Amino acid sequence: MPDEIGKLLDQCVRRYNRPAFIDADPISIPHRFTRLQDIEITGFWAAMLAWGQRKTIINKASELIQLMDGAPHDFILNHQEEDRKPFLQFRHRTFQPTDTLYFLEFFQQYYRQQHSLEDAFARHLRPEEETTERALSGFHELFFSLPYAPERTRKHIATPDRKSTCKRMNMFLRWMVRQDQEGVDFGLWKRIRPAQLLMPLDVHVDRVARRLGLLQRKQTDWRAVLELTERLRRYDPDDPVKYDFALFGLGVLENQAGGYSLSKRSS
Repeated sequence: MPDEIGKLLDQCVRRYNRPAFIDADPISIPHRFTRLQDIEITGFWAAMLAWGQRKTIINKASELIQLMDGAPHDFILNHQEEDRKPFLQFRHRTFQPTDTLYFLEFFQQYYRQQHSLEDAFARHLRPEEETTERALSGFHELFFSLPYAPERTRKHIATPDRKSTCKRMNMFLRWMVRQDQEGVDFGLWKRIRPAQLLMPLDVHVDRVARRLGLLQRKQTDWRAVLELTERLRRYDPDDPVKYDFALFGLGVLENQAGGYSLSKRSS
């Protein structure tokens, strides 16, 4: 029943949307900083590396911060070509030195001209639009607009144009846009509304959403993201993505909650 599911989700949001959630999650990486640009750079990079075990993701993002001398924005603005050599040793799963060097190049060119990464997304979005779809597509085009952008790096920056769920991109936008009294998400960007955000859909969220009847589409793709977010708007039209805490928490941190069995059932 929808009312029961809504109550369960709200209970889980209260349970997991708390400062105690931060330390074991990749969002802990940008929480090490107070400067807007440092939060953006480390948050974006941590989100793009966010596949695999959370501990490993945090360790690899920490390694990047060390390579940037603990001052990401200052390093991005002022580093020289020779300062990139240590990054040739950085790898995380399919993320290779070629990708790292291009990220550095894009960030340097961008931040030497712009104050905040917010504009790279918000410039593509009209205020009346219901979702951030155009912002994600536009950012992808902007990110790879440099003439020597490696084709292989494109797989690390998802776009709705390829029907991807854009899980990591949507997670990064959640971090930057959402804001509440709990202080897990940053709420630093004001040109994108929380109501426009879309769910970061991964295997854990997908599994729980289906078992709660929130997602019917067979494929786990961009249309599934739109479907799930629309269902969650029934419970909070102004902030549907807050339920990421609930679905992720139910999928990863518990086997059972609120009377709903989330253990794998045999067919």
